[in-house]
Amino acid sequence: MPDVDKSAEAAKAEAPKTEAAKKKDGGWFELIRTVFYAVLIALVVRTFAYEPFNIPSGSMKPTLLIGDYLFVSKFAYGYSKYSLPTFGIDLFEGRIFGSDPERGDVAVFRKPTEPDIDFIKRIIGLPGDRIQMIDGLLHINDQPVDLTADGEFIDETCSRSREVPQFIETLPNGVSHLVLNEIDGHYLDTTEVYLVPEGHFFAMGDNRDQSSDSRVASVGFIPAENLIGRAEIIFFSADTCGSLYNPLTWPSSIRWGRLFMSIE
Repeated sequence: MPDVDKSAEAAKAEAPKTEAAKKKDGGWFELIRTVFYAVLIALVVRTFAYEPFNIPSGSMKPTLLIGDYLFVSKFAYGYSKYSLPTFGIDLFEGRIFGSDPERGDVAVFRKPTEPDIDFIKRIIGLPGDRIQMIDGLLHINDQPVDLTADGEFIDETCSRSREVPQFIETLPNGVSHLVLNEIDGHYLDTTEVYLVPEGHFFAMGDNRDQSSDSRVASVGFIPAENLIGRAEIIFFSADTCGSLYNPLTWPSSIRWGRLFMSIE
């Protein structure tokens, strides 16, 4: 009898442990399921809605700076084989659910001559437009755009600071944005007339003298298929002066005033 009682007591003692173990297992399952759904949602958002990009060059100064991190709206222009993860398989040609960018949009696209490289520039010319630079002044369909001096842009790096002439450029549809003129008499200040083909766009960097864009043969006109999306907002920005291995430099490296700034 004593042995039977001891066995019963042991069983009772083990019962709560079993329930606790079940609860623990259930907790792990809930955690795994939550993480799975979170990753799935993030993948869906990144694939079809917004994708993060960072700015590695100064071709879009003063609008975008090196070290800016931004969200690009992928649904703004529809989808193509370049904006969807097709894993190297050409599932379709052209665009689906497509819409054309507007003049003045800051767009991310695949470089036409090297489609593995992402570029970000401003859409200046639409299909059928005549685009030309004359003495540093943009002409669209043989009409000069409005260009107004706007003081100086302070171009800062880790070792120096310099002033660059800054201008407000207003496109025919009323979109205004800032552009820089670093070099008077730059070889791209006066160009031939570019006639934008159907299904293509003409893109330029806001830092006009430091931008490889549709004015040069290595880029050329942008096929609609190469568009990835429209740049919408800067969600983070940091200069290159801080050290990744020295947390004390992080606060001073962050450009706090650019966080969550809309892109125009």
